[in-house]
Amino acid sequence: MTATTVDGLPAATGTPGARPVPDAVVVGPDDHRYGELVRGDNYRFVGRPDHVELVHDTGQVVDALRRALAEGKRVAVRSGGHCPEAFVADPAVKVVIDLSLMSDVYFDPEMGAVVIEAGATVGHVYKALYRNWGVTLPAGVCTAVGVGGHISGGGYGPLSRLHGLVADHLYAVEVVHVDEAGTVRTTIATREPHDPNRALWWAHTGGGGGNFGIVTRFWMRSPGASGSDPGELLPKPPASLLIAMVTWSWEQCDLSAFTRIVRNFMAWHVAHSGVGSPFAGLFASLWVRHRSGGGLTMFVQMDSTAPDAEAKLDAFLAAVDEGTGATPFVLRNHLPWLTASRYMGQGDSGPVLGSRIKTKAAYLRDVHTDEQIATLHRWFTSEDYFGRESLMMLNGYGGAINAVAPADTASVQRDSVIKAAYSAAWGDPAEDERHIAWLRGLYGELYAGTGGVPVPGDLADGSYINYPDVDLADPAHNTSGVPWHELYYKDNYPALQAVKAAWDPRDVFHHGLSVRPPSS
Repeated sequence: MTATTVDGLPAATGTPGARPVPDAVVVGPDDHRYGELVRGDNYRFVGRPDHVELVHDTGQVVDALRRALAEGKRVAVRSGGHCPEAFVADPAVKVVIDLSLMSDVYFDPEMGAVVIEAGATVGHVYKALYRNWGVTLPAGVCTAVGVGGHISGGGYGPLSRLHGLVADHLYAVEVVHVDEAGTVRTTIATREPHDPNRALWWAHTGGGGGNFGIVTRFWMRSPGASGSDPGELLPKPPASLLIAMVTWSWEQCDLSAFTRIVRNFMAWHVAHSGVGSPFAGLFASLWVRHRSGGGLTMFVQMDSTAPDAEAKLDAFLAAVDEGTGATPFVLRNHLPWLTASRYMGQGDSGPVLGSRIKTKAAYLRDVHTDEQIATLHRWFTSEDYFGRESLMMLNGYGGAINAVAPADTASVQRDSVIKAAYSAAWGDPAEDERHIAWLRGLYGELYAGTGGVPVPGDLADGSYINYPDVDLADPAHNTSGVPWHELYYKDNYPALQAVKAAWDPRDVFHHGLSVRPPSS
């Protein structure tokens, strides 16, 4: 698996042993494995490719792509399979290149960075980094998500207020792509200023997956880190976490109490999410479930080794509770970091949440208006809708994330304080229209003042490409006049289009929300 020198850059070294590489596995419709491999986390979409090819290394990716192109077949790539839209399961896709068998995590001494293969999951990466070297990445809580999409879309999680986005620690990326002549090439691009391929690295710091080629490996090293000790190249997580789970029932949350809880939570983040905030080590996520499925739950974690950790957690809980008139149930605990990292963790959400999913998202810069909060209360307490797994998450953001300039990476939203996610999940295909309509109605009314979408402005700052929503490109649901790509990429979009023109000029890799060639 040791790579040859590519485009004048050093070869990768340090891969595990000289064990032989198995042949790629080709699975067609007659194979009993086919049904599992053509669906991802969202069971709404099931692909019908001619075959799925499971690969073990970059060379096999190159071979698979060459064969597909020679046969005139459209290709898509799958890492963890957690895309909520039909980007891989598109009926036009005839070959799926599955990276899930490429999951090694190892140190490359020549590059001075830790390599993560693109098929690894977040949970596997956490264990490998921590148990080998005592380090981590500020990645998410969904442990079954593949890093191929997670990192290239920016990636964030409970430690991001302390350590920034996952993509902020990306040193280099290996991409299999197709040039203007139709030749399949492999390029390693780094963040080094002198690297002629640097723009390709930049595009994978938040430009999203499936846009420019097939990412096979990531090299991770924090900015400013150097040396040959992998234990000094990435962030060290807290030794242990002080965690809390706070729950309110809907019986406690009339409009007045609900307004105070949501407003208090958001206002605290507006006040305590600046760069260098003494509360950067505190991460909180407020989950609002539809009345038919529960109440409000807030998950909080705090570096228990930080000065005054208990007092800071107490102050946060008091700030959220102020003036609510409700008495929540509070559970507190101390846990080692790796154990606690799974406290809010989710695996494959399909079987857990009901298998059929629709998601939406928003970056938030300020507190919702009272009208917006009343809208949330009305939709989440409506008695004419039953959605046990329909919810909103308000996730703490800002801190170290906002220390990076918007143009320094493709992740352009760098002054938000909350990242919001909205979703519905269910099991019966006959209920698709009802649940999707509910979510569209909630989201459209919540952002009615800006054409039904979170247009960048004083209160919001667009949406997150790793929570893709094709409705943003549909004028029936986005009446703002602001194009979908501005909601995701803002002023960085022309630079992403330039990368598209240079590295995927034939538009081999595309989907419903992919970066369009400049001519488009």
